Amino acid sequence: MNRLHIGTQGWNYDAWLGGFYPPGTRAADYLPLYIKAFDTVEIDSSFYAVPSVASIAKWRKSAPAGFRYALKLPQAITHEARLVDCGDVLEQFCERVRGLDAALGTLLIQCPPDLSPRVMPALEKFLAQLPRDLRFAIEFRDRHWLLNENGETMLELLRTNGVALALTDSQWIPRELVFELMQHPAVKDAAFAYVRWLGPRSLTDYSHVQLNRDAELTAWAQSLKTLRKAVPLIDGYFNNHFQGHSPASANHLKRLLDLPVTEPAELIEQPSLF
Repeated sequence: MNRLHIGTQGWNYDAWLGGFYPPGTRAADYLPLYIKAFDTVEIDSSFYAVPSVASIAKWRKSAPAGFRYALKLPQAITHEARLVDCGDVLEQFCERVRGLDAALGTLLIQCPPDLSPRVMPALEKFLAQLPRDLRFAIEFRDRHWLLNENGETMLELLRTNGVALALTDSQWIPRELVFELMQHPAVKDAAFAYVRWLGPRSLTDYSHVQLNRDAELTAWAQSLKTLRKAVPLIDGYFNNHFQGHSPASANHLKRLLDLPVTEPAELIEQPSLF
C-alpha cells in the first residue's frame, strides 16, 4: 500500500491546550505529545533562519522510527534572493537538515506571490543545483505558473529534476485547478506528492474549528484516494487558518481517508492503579 501521511504545519501552539494538548501541558512536552498523534509535521521556523545544530539534534532525538519532519527553505533563498545566487545558503541549509537522518522528510520551496513565470530561467538554474539526495517540493502562489504553456514548461522542469509540485489549497490557486493538476502525468507519475491546506489569515484563534469545510475535505479525500493509487508517498499538512484548529482538520481528513486517528482524549495520561 502506498504511504499517505497527514499532519499539521507546526506544533508549538499554546492555543491547542485543552482542544488538543491536555490542559496544563508544558511547552516542552508539546512535541512528544504531537508525535503520539501524528507521524509527520511541517516546520515553519526554518523559513526565518537555518535551524541551529541544537534544534536539529533535539528534533532528531524526539522522532521515533517512521516520524518525519518537512521543513521550509529559508526566505533568504526564496523571498530575498528569489532563487538567484543563493548557493551558499542552500548548501548550508541542506547540510544542516541532513542531520535529521531518517527523520528528514520533504523540503518545501515556498515561492512568494509576486514571483512570476518571467523568472523561469532562474527557476531552471535553481532546480538544477538542488542536491539529489534530498527530496524537494515547490509551491507557487502565482497561478500563471500553472497555466497553459507556462504550466507545461514548469512541470517538465520539475519532472526532470525530481521535484514535486506542492498541491496547495489556498487563496492564490483555484482548488479546481489543483485537482486538475493532480491528474497530470508529472504529478501522478512522480515518486512523491506534497499537499498543503492554508486559509484566511483573519482566523487568529487557533483553539477550535470555526469554519465548516466538510465539502472541501470530502473532495480532497476523494482526490487523494485516487492519487494514492499512483504515487508511492503522499505527505499533507494543515495550517491553523484552514478551519481554525489544524489538529482537528488533520484528523477529519484522516477519518475520510480511513487512516488511524489518535483522539485528543488519548493524549491524557491515565493515573496508575498501582
